[in-house]
Parts: sequence; structure tokens; C-alpha cells
Amino acid sequence: MALRKSIVNQTDISLSLAKHVISTEAKDDDGNLADDARQEVNTWAEKKTSGLIKDLLPPGSVDSSTTVILANAVYFKGAWEKKFNPSLTRNHNFFLLNGSSVQVPFMIMNSWNDQYISSFDDFKVLSLPYEQGDDKRRFAMHFFLPNARDGLPALVEKVSSKPGFIEDHLPRRKVEVGRFRIPKFKINFGFEASKALIGHGLVLPFLCSEMVDDSTETVGINKIYHKTFIEVNEEGTEAAAATAAAGECGSMGTSHVDLIDFVADHPFLFVVREDMTGVVLFVGQVLNPELPENGDGNKK
Repeated sequence: MALRKSIVNQTDISLSLAKHVISTEAKDDDGNLADDARQEVNTWAEKKTSGLIKDLLPPGSVDSSTTVILANAVYFKGAWEKKFNPSLTRNHNFFLLNGSSVQVPFMIMNSWNDQYISSFDDFKVLSLPYEQGDDKRRFAMHFFLPNARDGLPALVEKVSSKPGFIEDHLPRRKVEVGRFRIPKFKINFGFEASKALIGHGLVLPFLCSEMVDDSTETVGINKIYHKTFIEVNEEGTEAAAATAAAGECGSMGTSHVDLIDFVADHPFLFVVREDMTGVVLFVGQVLNPELPENGDGNKK
């Protein structure tokens, strides 16, 4: 967190998040949190995400009217409990929402391997666990695959509108799989999130109110910048996300069949979750595995 010094001089600030103290720094430039502060936040985010998130705050996002910058970062790297054999990876068609197709590498696992899969009327869910660490936390990537090639928008609507949808539809037991293919994919996506958050009813942080006690200046958030990187391959998943906000004054049913195909050859939803607590780390859509850099191709 970076604050304009005029605010720090007027109040006692102490912040903590998840039992970790966040440093608070006052700038000496008489209210000008400019490009040096932006670069400092970007360097911090890049370091915290092992170099995966670069340039979180774009040029021009911090200027002389900026009084506060809030930033957070999440980094996750997990190896599959059952790794895919790279020698089995083959190119296959992936069908896009517009009806066309692209050839992309698919990870393949032998059919005699059991997997956590549940099947419902119009979609299937696959859970791929990650290797467990030294503690009791259990992470997994969950794939929500609509049966119809153009069924992702309807499925996303269900997930986002029904509380508990993810938890209620996760597979609870392993089944024997038939055809089993998942595309390798990489997503590098960034956007300015304030309009989306306001559209979902989150308006309080954007009000220019007295967020800092005993200050003669009002502080509000006017921009929120978010970037995500995630890569899924034969070994596992590497992922990172970072968010920065700049403020200024005035500113379960499971399947009972013994054999299930799971071929993710059309757009699907994925969720990276800690399953003991239900905490979701990442959620996104794979619309085209061939477009890692295109915000319209894959979304987080």
C-alpha cells in the first residue's frame, strides 16, 4: 500500500491481511504518487508472482491526483497428482463458439485411469487433484464442460446465478473413463475492472468518502487494474493474479455409469480451488486455447 504523505501525517495507519502485515509507505513528493510509485507497485507484483505478472499498472494510471494505491497478488504452482505423459500429447480439433475449429495440443491419459468425473443433464465436471503438500490443504482444478459445443454461456449463467453451484456439482468418486482429452492452454489477460464491479453492485469503494480516519482529505478508488496469468500443461498448473486499485480525491448428483468420456474439445469453464475450505483461487473460461494473449479468446 502506498499513501500520499499528507494523509499519513494526519492519521495512524495499521493494516493487516490474512495475518500478514502490509507495509505502508509515505511518499515525500508533496502528494505526487507518480511514475516512480507505479513502477514500485509493478516491481512488487512481478516479484510476488515469480515474474508472471508484469506491468500491472499501465502508464498513466498514477498521477499527481493519486492519494492511495492498493495492490494484491496471488501466485499458485501445482503439479498434478497424476501427471500426463507428454509423449501421448496429440493435436486435435477444438471447436469454437462460432462453429469453426482450430488444431491444438491435447493432453491424453490412458483410458484405464480412473478420474473424478460427474455427469449431469447438460454438462460434465472433471476434478484433477494436485499433489498434496506438507499441510492438509487440498487443491484441485475443476473443469465444467457443457455437452453442447455452444453451451458455455448458459453454463456460466448457472454457475454465476446459483449459490453453491460449484460445490453441489463436484464429483465425489472416481469412475473409469473412456476417451479422455484436455487441451493445453495458457491465459495472459488484463483489464480495468471498475465498471464491471460497479455493474455487479460493488459501489462503496468508489465513493469519495472518508476512508482514512482523522484526515482532512477524502479518499476514494477510481480505477482497479487486474491481470491474470495461468498455464496448464502435462506437469500441472502455474498461475498468478494481481490487482491494483488507484484512488484519488474526487476520484450433488454424481454419475452412476461405469464409463464416461471426457473430451474437452469445445469451450469450458475451469476453477482452481482449495477443496477443504472451498476457497476459489482462479476461475476462467477457455474459449480458444490457441489465443493466450487475446483478451477476447480466453477470459479470467
